[in-house]
Amino acid sequence: MASLEQKLKDLLQPVVEDLGCELWGIETQQMGRALTVRIFIDKENGVTVDDCADVSRQVSAILDVEDPIADRYNLEVSSPGLDRPLFTLAQFSQYVDAIVAIHLRIPMANRRKWQGKLISVDNDMITLDVEGKPEQFVFGNIQKAHVVPQFKNRI
Repeated sequence: MASLEQKLKDLLQPVVEDLGCELWGIETQQMGRALTVRIFIDKENGVTVDDCADVSRQVSAILDVEDPIADRYNLEVSSPGLDRPLFTLAQFSQYVDAIVAIHLRIPMANRRKWQGKLISVDNDMITLDVEGKPEQFVFGNIQKAHVVPQFKNRI
């Protein structure tokens, strides 16, 4: 059975693409009585506030008609930002050599949270350099992941 995020992605991806944006990913989170639906969009030259507003209007109309969410919900549309979440293996592949933080569904070595330099993406395995040691993670065990922004000193 497909998750709510996957159902929403299947429903909304064509709409987002018709507006000239890429559907980067969708997160849902229960916040009190309402569900928060976060839609991340991306665009080659960057996402504007107008892009977010256009996508929000179109997505709201689709969700009103199709009604895939049983409960009350709040819709948020934004760019992935500097600490962009990673949802797919293809997205991970774009960030080889970047610092990535992951949160596992099932702990590995008594830890759920890991951070390190992304060394490789091979089939469904993600390898991070964690404090000089390669650590492998099965993609299906990664609950959440995001790029850790790195800033260079300009002194």
